[in-house]
Amino acid sequence: METARRELWVEEPVGRSRLPDPVRTAAVRAVIIAALTLIQAVVAFFCTLTASWLAFPMVLCSVGSTVVATWAVLDVWVTRQVWNQRHGVVSTPSSTARQLRRERRRARRVARAEARAEAREAARIRGRRGAGDNRLSRA
Repeated sequence: METARRELWVEEPVGRSRLPDPVRTAAVRAVIIAALTLIQAVVAFFCTLTASWLAFPMVLCSVGSTVVATWAVLDVWVTRQVWNQRHGVVSTPSSTARQLRRERRRARRVARAEARAEAREAARIRGRRGAGDNRLSRA
């Protein structure tokens, strides 16, 4: 009697792709800075409640940390924008866009073929006129 083996780890497809490395790094840094800022703010609040001498320096540090945390969040946003500009966003075009692109490509191909045919015809005419024609005037 053999029991069916169940896999310990089953990969499931994810709905969204993961963030690019630089953006993820900036996001982790922003979360850590924001968490430390919140901890610092709570400590400053409790120091203020207890009338500790540490209250004023902690409040000043909390204000500075808030500025740094805001900067870190903006860094995530800017890094994401830069990544999207440099590497492009992956998107699948709709079928109508694909069809329009095919039609434009076909029209360009036909126009190039016509231009080549006209150039060959002009070269053939020039070659015939110049080969055995020794007249002084070309009227």
